[in-house]
Amino acid sequence: MQELYLGIDIGTTGVKVLAVDREGNIAAESTREYPLHVPRPGWAEQNPEDWYQATCSAVNDVLNSGIIAEQIKGVGLTGQMHGSVFLDKHGKVIREAILWCDQRTADQCEQINNIVGEKKLIELVSNPALAGFTAPKILWLKDNEPENYQRVAKVLLPKDYISWRLTGGFATDVSDASGMLLLDVVNRRWSNDILAALDIPESWLAEVFESPEAVGKINATGAEDTGLIEGTTVAAGAGDNAAGAVGNGIVKSGMATVSLGTSGVIFTPSETPAVDEAGRLHTFCHAVPGQWHLMGVTMAAGGSMRWFRDTLSGEETTVAKLTGKDPYEYISDEAALVPPGCEGLVFLPYLSGERTPHADPYARGVFVGMNLKHNKGHLGRAVMEGVAFSQKDTLEIMAQLGIKLDDLRITGGGARSPVWRQIMADVFGLNLNVMQNSNGPAYGAAVLGSVAASAYSSIDEAVKVIANQQMEKVTPQQKNIELYNKMYGIYVDVYPPLKSIFKRLNNI
Repeated sequence: MQELYLGIDIGTTGVKVLAVDREGNIAAESTREYPLHVPRPGWAEQNPEDWYQATCSAVNDVLNSGIIAEQIKGVGLTGQMHGSVFLDKHGKVIREAILWCDQRTADQCEQINNIVGEKKLIELVSNPALAGFTAPKILWLKDNEPENYQRVAKVLLPKDYISWRLTGGFATDVSDASGMLLLDVVNRRWSNDILAALDIPESWLAEVFESPEAVGKINATGAEDTGLIEGTTVAAGAGDNAAGAVGNGIVKSGMATVSLGTSGVIFTPSETPAVDEAGRLHTFCHAVPGQWHLMGVTMAAGGSMRWFRDTLSGEETTVAKLTGKDPYEYISDEAALVPPGCEGLVFLPYLSGERTPHADPYARGVFVGMNLKHNKGHLGRAVMEGVAFSQKDTLEIMAQLGIKLDDLRITGGGARSPVWRQIMADVFGLNLNVMQNSNGPAYGAAVLGSVAASAYSSIDEAVKVIANQQMEKVTPQQKNIELYNKMYGIYVDVYPPLKSIFKRLNNI
């Protein structure tokens, strides 16, 4: 009987479940969507029960595809980072989870800086206070929903809530916990100094493990709900970017992924906990024990393209329904007809605020330079170029820190567009290797599940077998590099004079 390992990814738009064999082949997969709630502009919430029901349905789909539950020997979990699931002493969800892209906590970030000090905060937890992180959300609950705050007994991250539902244990991993602003990232444990300063009891937090460690087994309820066998090993798992890096084989210094998902991420491993003292990049623990990673984030990468599709591409969406094609293919085709630089049109992709390099929850999306010549194709290409410029910001900071990248791999839904891939290579002025595996986080979670179940002795051993795949190379075009260097200079100059205006608009 062929042994399989399950990867479960609790994403922002839905859950993906993969069953992977010991050689890395995908035996079955399923995706189930769930709603995102936006009670106010800048807010983003989801119901954790929706995650759990979707997870159970997706696992059932996989098991109903001809796989026997006894074949599943290990389960790994991953998912969106930073989200706050508040549980009471009875294990009941107190309110909807506040997500990574929620920007309501600017005041609480300022509180944290005033209490701890900006420089001291980076010394203690390696990162600045950002609106999407978990600690500011806890303070927001205290300030704005005191009745709910008084009921809190546990604060869990999204994937860890699912792990608790399946195993009955409260566990997290070092990579996901790094994004809570409560972890001593250097020493891979909760920071007593931060917890004391913010008056957050450590008992509210899950026990911290390394990502490939086994943290529990599927319990009777989890088995009944999913169809898995009671006693199946469950790994601690990892945050989506760390899991995605494992799934794409990014486990050595000098390697990096460029991920074009809802957010855009450039992720590179580090053998030491290197920290950007200015706080422009995240320094988190890697899913690989004994490693860390540096990461820059564009809050709305694929999210900007999704906005463009939903808001301005009704015709393309209608035609796509008739032809069976993806509407993004039509958008990409239209963008291909527009020359690089969009004839002087620039887009700031700050539709959800921005992290790298501005750490500005008030930042907004902007088209600059529109004239009567510009059409929808120009707008679509400008969105692609703006996201590429935003991610170039991260590469520039990494270069300033002395980080040299010799293997840059592009992945995520946006990477399926040949036009966007070429734009990224041209803007970066670097070769890109296109990953054929678009299931990075779920795939990486399955790898972690295989290590927890002792199919492999380490992530390195597993990756040598599982993450070995053929890659297509995208080479930058010299004439476009020169043009984009000029456009990038303009892009960088657009934000500073608008910063105060963005904040004023937020107060309207």
